Amino acid sequence: MSDDGHEHHGQGHERVPSRQRRRFAGISSRAYEHPADRSALVALRKLSGFDTVFKALSGLLPERSLRLLFLSDSVRVSDQQFAHLNDMLRDACHILDLEKVPPMYVTQDPQPNAMCIGLDEPIIVVTTGLVELLDEEEMRAVVGHEVGHALSGHSVYRTVLLFLTSLAVKVAWIPLGNLAILAIVTALREWFRKSELSADRAGLLVGQDLRASMRGLMKIAGGNHLHEMNVDAFLQQAEEYEAGGDLRDSVLKILNVLPRSHPFTTVRAAELQKWAGSRDYQRIMDGHYPRRADDKDTSVGDSFKESAASYASDVKASKDPLMKLVSDIAGGAGGLGGRVRRGFDGFTSPPPPKGAPPQDEE
Repeated sequence: MSDDGHEHHGQGHERVPSRQRRRFAGISSRAYEHPADRSALVALRKLSGFDTVFKALSGLLPERSLRLLFLSDSVRVSDQQFAHLNDMLRDACHILDLEKVPPMYVTQDPQPNAMCIGLDEPIIVVTTGLVELLDEEEMRAVVGHEVGHALSGHSVYRTVLLFLTSLAVKVAWIPLGNLAILAIVTALREWFRKSELSADRAGLLVGQDLRASMRGLMKIAGGNHLHEMNVDAFLQQAEEYEAGGDLRDSVLKILNVLPRSHPFTTVRAAELQKWAGSRDYQRIMDGHYPRRADDKDTSVGDSFKESAASYASDVKASKDPLMKLVSDIAGGAGGLGGRVRRGFDGFTSPPPPKGAPPQDEE
């Protein structure tokens, strides 16, 4: 469905569903990319040894082998197979104006998951667990999420991460030590967690139904028990997760998230709701957004400055004890030594007795 409410019968986008959604002609991925996504990618590309690993994997893993793998052991989405998913895929590509519709496969796996991989061209893969878990509007947001990955060019780095994590102990042919590989995998995971926030935004632009996006995230976290769950309570979990505890908990949060490829689901939901209520989102919905035609004129330096400003704003607004401490340090607040000592005091000593005078801050 185009902006005027008529069905679109363009190249590869037939059978667009009837519910009217706004189309974003010529939209650049810059419109929805999270600033942390871009800055993490810049940092990743500067990481020592990354180019060596990337070139080695690109030569070892030809695109054809990936396609043959899914052709042989998964079901390719088409008008004849999983036709409703095929309609969603075409619709998502139409809305985000992605001219070439990437192939999509459904693979047998009870774990709900989806990914966009591929070195030369993106391939979208969804598991049967995800297809069976989500309703139509929730699934539409997921398909839009993966098309967002494709439009942003994320599939290349996702593929490198996928193979490095599964083959990290078997890649002796790469002329780098294990520590270098670990550093690259850690940096890739950090980038990919940020890229998921970007793709969540793309999924909202495609589905244009925030409630469906939230339901999908809740189901991924808690299964198909919507009658037992509540969006407001789910978002409250994210707030408690961010603000709760002391500096020890802040460190534990970092350690917990490092092995993960995705951010925690409650955090994704809170980030998406915040963006949905922002002026940036409303401007896109009103038709004011960066165009792909202008991407070549975009300054990498300006993009990095925007990312840095976003990080600084997030740190300042964060309720996390460690982030508040960082913000205070940046602001020149005094007495930080005592605050740090008290924040970690539980590691080495019991809390002071009730009624005891407070320790002097340094």
